[in-house]
Amino acid sequence: MHFKFKRFFAVIMCIVMVCSGLVGCSSKKTENNDTTTTKLTLNEVAHSIFYAPQYVAIENGYFEEEGIELTLVTGFGADKVMTSLISGDADIGFMGSESSIYIYTGGSSDYAVNFAQLTQRAGNFLVSRDNITDFKWDDIKGKTVLGGRAGGMPQMLLEYILKKNGIDPETDVEIVQNIDFGSTAAAFASGLGDFTAEFEPSATAIEAEGKGYVVASLGVDSGYVPYTAYCAKKSYIEKNPEIIQSFTNAIQKGLDYVNSHTSAEIAAVIAPQFTETDTDTLTKIVERYKSQDTWKSDTIFTEESFNLLTDILKQAGELNEDVPYDKLVDTSFSEKSVK
Repeated sequence: MHFKFKRFFAVIMCIVMVCSGLVGCSSKKTENNDTTTTKLTLNEVAHSIFYAPQYVAIENGYFEEEGIELTLVTGFGADKVMTSLISGDADIGFMGSESSIYIYTGGSSDYAVNFAQLTQRAGNFLVSRDNITDFKWDDIKGKTVLGGRAGGMPQMLLEYILKKNGIDPETDVEIVQNIDFGSTAAAFASGLGDFTAEFEPSATAIEAEGKGYVVASLGVDSGYVPYTAYCAKKSYIEKNPEIIQSFTNAIQKGLDYVNSHTSAEIAAVIAPQFTETDTDTLTKIVERYKSQDTWKSDTIFTEESFNLLTDILKQAGELNEDVPYDKLVDTSFSEKSVK
C-alpha cells in the first residue's frame, strides 16, 4: 500500500480504537403520533449527478416512506467519509468499497461492511484541453493528467484503463495526484494539465466554459466495476438491521425510478439537489450516465464484482492478499428489497 494510504489508515485505526469504547450511534428514533422516525446520517463521497438514484430517493420521499429522516453530508473523498463513519459522526458511508477493504486488512474488528451497491460503472470522464475528435488512449502518452488520490477508485480505474490500453502509468504519462478531490476542475480550468478526469457536473461545466472537451468515458472504457456502495460498521448493522433494511428499500425505489423513467423526468426530480445546473444541462448529464448503463437494477453486490474490485486493487499495488467476500459484503438486505 502506498505510504500516504498507510499513514491515513494508521490514523483511522487510532480512531477505531478510541471509538470502540464509546456507546451509542448518531441515529436516533423519534415518535410522532403513531409513527416512529429514525434520524440517520449518510456521508457521501461526492455530490454528483452520478448518484441520481440516491437523490431521487430523497426528493421523492422514499426515505420518509421507510421511516427515515435522512441527513446528507458530503465528505469530498473516501478517506474523509470513512473517518466520519468510523468515528460515529455518520451511520452510513457511501464511497468506493476499496476503503472497507483497507480498514479490514488494517486489523479492525469493527470493520465496515458493504450492504448495497449503487453504481456499476465509473462515473468520471476524461476531459482534454484540446478538441480531439477521434480520441485514442495513446493520445495521452507524454501528457500530464490530473488524476485522483493514490489508492482511491478514480485513480485506480484510470490506471486500470491505461494498462488495458498498453500504457504504463508510471513512465508513459505524468499523473498529478496531490490535488484535493473536488479541486481538479478548477486547477484544470486555470491551465494545469493536458487532461483531467472529472465527475459530473464538473466535466460538462468545463465544456460550457470553453476550457476543455470530454473525449472519453472512464465508465465505458473500464467496463462494469463495483464503483460505489453503501457500508456501515459491522456493529451498527448487527444492532440496527431494520434501519439498514429500510435504507436499502429506499435506495432500491430510487433505482426502480431511474430505470423506468426518462432522463428528463429524472432531471426534474433531482433538480433541487443541483440548483446551480440548468434543466437542459442536467438532463444532458443524466442521459450521459443513463445511456452507458451506470446504475444497477438492484443493489446486490455480487461476489464476481467484489473479486473484480480486489483484482483492480492488486493490480494497482494496494492489496497483496485475498480478503473474504462473506465478511465484507452482506447481500441479505438487498435481496429482501428486490420486489
